[in-house]
Amino acid sequence: MNATRVLLQQHRQPMIRFLGKRTVPQKVDHTPHAHPASPTHSLPESFANYRQKAQQHGPLNPQQRTQYSTGRGAVGSHSGKSLGPVEPAKGEFFDRSELPERFRRLKWTMAEIEAVESGGASLYV
Repeated sequence: MNATRVLLQQHRQPMIRFLGKRTVPQKVDHTPHAHPASPTHSLPESFANYRQKAQQHGPLNPQQRTQYSTGRGAVGSHSGKSLGPVEPAKGEFFDRSELPERFRRLKWTMAEIEAVESGGASLYV
């Protein structure tokens, strides 16, 4: 009990030290500006204009959306055949097995399979 009383009476000193007096900036610029990494280095004229061109999982613009939908939903309301052929462009592949041999997955060796199945313990035996 005496140790607790002594600890409570001590003044706590923070370990972090700040340089200078705390001051609030006199003027803060809150005007919007483009992000330094933006491709155009300019802001859109308005949010409505931005929405006309923006896409997120499909067009956000209602006029662009109507070409894909019949009022019930977007692409899901049409059959796959009506949306046109789905062929990969030149140099694109849908499956890893269609890639050239040098880019395909390597076959597992029996030593690797045994190492995985034993949790790696077979490597140290």
